[in-house]
Amino acid sequence: MAQVTSLKQMAELVKGGPLKRVAVACGQDPDILGALARAVNEKSAQAILIGDQKKTEALAKENNIDPKIFTLIDETDYKKAAARAVEMVKKGEADVLMKGLIDTAVYARAYLNKENGLTTGATVSHVAVFEVPNYPRLLILTDAAQIPYPDFGQKVDMINHAVSVAHKLGIETPKVAVLTATEKVNPKWPCSLEAAQLAKMADRGQIKGCIVDGPLSMDAAVSPECAAGKGLKSPVAGYADILVCPDIHGANFIYKTLAQLAKAELAAMVIGTSAPVVLTSRTDSDDTKFMSIVLSALMAK
Repeated sequence: MAQVTSLKQMAELVKGGPLKRVAVACGQDPDILGALARAVNEKSAQAILIGDQKKTEALAKENNIDPKIFTLIDETDYKKAAARAVEMVKKGEADVLMKGLIDTAVYARAYLNKENGLTTGATVSHVAVFEVPNYPRLLILTDAAQIPYPDFGQKVDMINHAVSVAHKLGIETPKVAVLTATEKVNPKWPCSLEAAQLAKMADRGQIKGCIVDGPLSMDAAVSPECAAGKGLKSPVAGYADILVCPDIHGANFIYKTLAQLAKAELAAMVIGTSAPVVLTSRTDSDDTKFMSIVLSALMAK
């Protein structure tokens, strides 16, 4: 499989294959409806919307969308709608879970519920895939939305999750940059020590399917010129496919900077659950919501 270098190419991978079913918690949202209609019409997915059916139908018609292209399940209570969507995925009646017009905390509690949710005992992390205008390859970022302060074991799992996404995108041996503020190991900065340990684990085959290096600063990770200027000898520096951040704050800053200032296109999902989970923000564009559906469909079993 050739390496995917754009989100458009990623979308083409999904078209024509078995259609994955997306269960949406509280689908009565115009932006979500637009993204889902595009996915259905482009034969990228099927959509099951659980929520206020009358509002959903009215919104669809207001936006020139035929509501009949969706499967609609009436449930006006948003907590019950989220539970029903999760239940459908859990039972195999849907392949992907998606957030609609519902508070993120309520949505997260539904899919992270230990008894009735989609957890498997594995680390659950957030992965975003960016197409940055001046970067020659897709750039994968973790974790901007799920784990506030990942411990060492969670960082190992975050890398493995991101690598699984990279492999689906045809990146055979992704280059993983574990980010800190500088390239030097500083005993006073635990994140720099962990970055060096993660790199050594990969060297010894304890993290597979990728090349890991760290600590690396953001500029050294993505710019060959910066890496050369700093005298770095690294198989990753300047050519990173995956960025691993020390905490949610750093990852979120990068996520929003790329989206808002660099005008990057992106897709994002939660992984480590029994099925992919689409977790988009209300400020995300229609394209982001659509591409997140596509990415999750690509990753669905």
